[in-house]
Amino acid sequence: MHLLVLGGTSFVGRAIVEEALRRGAEVTLFGRGRTGAHHFPDVPRLIGDRDTGDYGALCDGRWDAVVDVSGYVPRHVGQAMEAIGDRCGRYLFISSHAVYQRSGVGPGSDEDTPRRPPVRTVDSVELLDEETYGPAKVACEDDVLARYGTRATIVRPGKVAGPHDPSDTFTYWVRRAARGGRIALPADPAQPVQVIDSRDLAVLVVRLVMEGTPGVFHAVGPAEPTTIGSLIETCARAAGTEVEIVPVPAEPETRMFPLVRANWPTQQRSSARARAAGLPATPLEATAADVLAWDRARGEPPVRRGYTVEEEAALLARTDDGTTRGPSGTAQSGPGR
Repeated sequence: MHLLVLGGTSFVGRAIVEEALRRGAEVTLFGRGRTGAHHFPDVPRLIGDRDTGDYGALCDGRWDAVVDVSGYVPRHVGQAMEAIGDRCGRYLFISSHAVYQRSGVGPGSDEDTPRRPPVRTVDSVELLDEETYGPAKVACEDDVLARYGTRATIVRPGKVAGPHDPSDTFTYWVRRAARGGRIALPADPAQPVQVIDSRDLAVLVVRLVMEGTPGVFHAVGPAEPTTIGSLIETCARAAGTEVEIVPVPAEPETRMFPLVRANWPTQQRSSARARAAGLPATPLEATAADVLAWDRARGEPPVRRGYTVEEEAALLARTDDGTTRGPSGTAQSGPGR
């Protein structure tokens, strides 16, 4: 199989390329040649730029399948499809759970859950935010399905975790659990949480294109339902430490805290269709151990999300006193008071 990957040298794309090569596929990469330029030195590269619309390198060649990892706005995807035309057997688009409506979602929701209205007026990646990211992905999905029909496949990952993750989301909890001790959690420990190992996602993607499978698939994990409290404890087991989870009030600045979600059903989506199509299930503890080893090997650079050591220590001290301080500085009752 000859596979073209749009993107493919960062996190998810890197895992997909590694899996495709492992399965014996001939892989060609398309991108700017800047991110991860030293990865996959023996893999052919086509140089172009999605932001500027430079797709000239795609005007020749033929591929059994295209995996679009880096399409975020309709302009990106439309120009790529125009350049490739019918010179591919299948077009697999990596989408997101952000496509779904945020209300009226129950536990176990599947791929037929109503989506948000599409947005086609996003002119550049700089304009993507929480309000436009999902709707732009909806428009991208629609365009891929309209162009390729039964030759189109859509994969909607949940939160992806694994080595080389640039988001710090799962890494924060792995690193924090490895320090052990009392851990401040601005959420209910019983909150459901779903994370998918990047390598499991890669196995699903490569299997779908190699088997020519159409349709839409959730890529969520782990296989067994878990909570954010259990996830932290699992990370601690992987590190050989002991932790005590201390729920603390969620303040406005913790709205985007790693893996904390207010809408619990969105963390309880069904993976049945993807499992039936071959999505594997790496144990969460194995993912945590691999992320911990990778993080330590890279020297544990500062993470951009979560509490600093000093912030957490101060918050735990205030919690022990029975009060926390909100943004205005006024005292607020601590948990259970």
